[in-house]
Amino acid sequence: MPKRLLVHVITGVENPTRASLGLLVARSALEDGYDVDVFVAGDGVSMLRPSSAEQMQGVGLGLVADHLDALKKGNAGLYASGLSAKARGLEGEELIELGFKPSTPNVLVDLVFKADRTLIY
Repeated sequence: MPKRLLVHVITGVENPTRASLGLLVARSALEDGYDVDVFVAGDGVSMLRPSSAEQMQGVGLGLVADHLDALKKGNAGLYASGLSAKARGLEGEELIELGFKPSTPNVLVDLVFKADRTLIY
């Protein structure tokens, strides 16, 4: 049975290297055959906007948009805090269009207990 990794990204456009690294690690684990869930919250939801994702990249870590595309194509579980998104002007419908499930803190807690390991960026 594959191991499950949860990557919780709370960093956004204010620190592109850290945010990109979280997504790159999630993408790498997925490519290595692990089950991966990504929960984006806090400032991290700001990078989900296509205008941000297409310009944002960490130093030597690639574009956020490329990592997000790979995670979607690889069927990673993609979750975003509905409260964090709303506070930053993103509605639930927009999150769904971006491939993320609008979620509550309760979902995050459930994902933490289902994961074999949790990383926070």
